[in-house]
Amino acid sequence: MKVKVTGGCHCGAVRFEAYVENSSEMLDCNCSICVRTGFLHMFVAHQEFTLLKGADDLTSYRFGSGQAEHLFCNHCGVKSFYQPRSHPDCWSVNYHCLDAGHGLTPTITKFDGQNWEAAKARSA
Repeated sequence: MKVKVTGGCHCGAVRFEAYVENSSEMLDCNCSICVRTGFLHMFVAHQEFTLLKGADDLTSYRFGSGQAEHLFCNHCGVKSFYQPRSHPDCWSVNYHCLDAGHGLTPTITKFDGQNWEAAKARSA
C-alpha cells in the first residue's frame, strides 16, 4: 500500500512529497559521501515524487563517475534527495529528512558503496 510522505531540508527552503510503500526497503550505504552525510536511501520513482518548493535553492555536486547528481540546499547544506546512478528512474530520498509521523516500517539493507561496481553486480 502506498502512503504519502513529506519532508525536506533543515531550514525548510526545500520541500517535497512522495508516494512510497508503507514497508519500504532502504539502503544503508558505506560510500564516502553517504557515511559523511548520514544518508539512508529510500528510492522513489520520479513520477511518485514532487518537489513542492526549493528548486532554485538546490546546489548540484558530482564526483567520481559524475553519474549521480547530489543536490544540497544552498542555505542549510542538507541533502534531502538526489539522483543516484544506481536507480536512474528514481530519486533517492533521505529517510532521515522525512517529516515525523509518516508511519513507515522500513527494512534496512547494507550496501557496500565503497566497492560500488562489485556490490551493484552482486545485487543485480
